[in-house]
Amino acid sequence: MAGAGPTPPPPPSREGRGGGEGNDPAPAMILGIPPQALFGQLLIGLINGAFYAMLSLGLSVIFGLLNIINFTHGAQYMMGAFAAYFLLQYAGLGYWWALLLAPLVVGLLGMVMERLFLRWLYSLDHLYGLLLTFGLGLMIQGLFRNQFGSSGLPYAMPAQLAGGRNLGFMVLPNYRAWVIVFSLALCLGTWFVIERTKLGSYLRAATENPALVQAFGINVPRMITLTYGFGVALAAVAGVLAAPIYQVNPLMGADLIIVVFAVVVIGGMGSIIGSVITGFGLGLIEGLTKVFYPEASNTVIFVIMALVLLVKPAGLFGRAQ
Repeated sequence: MAGAGPTPPPPPSREGRGGGEGNDPAPAMILGIPPQALFGQLLIGLINGAFYAMLSLGLSVIFGLLNIINFTHGAQYMMGAFAAYFLLQYAGLGYWWALLLAPLVVGLLGMVMERLFLRWLYSLDHLYGLLLTFGLGLMIQGLFRNQFGSSGLPYAMPAQLAGGRNLGFMVLPNYRAWVIVFSLALCLGTWFVIERTKLGSYLRAATENPALVQAFGINVPRMITLTYGFGVALAAVAGVLAAPIYQVNPLMGADLIIVVFAVVVIGGMGSIIGSVITGFGLGLIEGLTKVFYPEASNTVIFVIMALVLLVKPAGLFGRAQ
């Protein structure tokens, strides 16, 4: 009709705003956080926790059975990654061979180091072993940094573990799932061997009373050397697993080793199961902190360490001497 004003808009529907047929429903939230972000950070926390657990396990094996604070552990973790890289570049051996051979090579180098340097320190204060291994770690790191620089070298993940699985609320990369499962199996297997088998009882007895164990015909020095080599090999396994995720870098163990020592202190120096539980647990706590309070994510582990030492100086699973 001529001269009529504009047609008024229709009244809102009974469903209310945002509830119409053409509007998407609001995404579900968990504590105000999108599920993808929350579970993504939890996955990152589990990955970090897997490396914390493996590295702190090696430290606990060496300290618990040899009474040596092995500050070379970060450099040996880096050497495991470089051993995998060398096997691929110069021998054409891929990831699966590296996962087998790199720990053997680095473990043998650790045994040589134990025979040349560390065996003279077992009767001395822990501080001497800490200073020696700290210096050796700086030397190894400096040699690799001088040769390869500070930039990361790429290392491809195996084709069998490429891709991921859609879980509905997030996509889980196959390789990261493999790292979590493999590291957990390795940690629990190590705990079982040391705590529940005859070999483990010999190792513990050799630490507490080496003269008595030697009287039974067991070569204690050789056992100690093999134990140190095994602890070093655990660090090398972690290095091989980390290579496809973080690249191969001479400095990859420098910052990580400080956090790992905090994990060992929280779990209890020398406690095998304490290293495993606190490694994975603190990784998850660190991941959750990145979601709810990112500014504290780099310090939350050290805050927890301070609180634990105030309440229980021997650590959560450690025994007072």
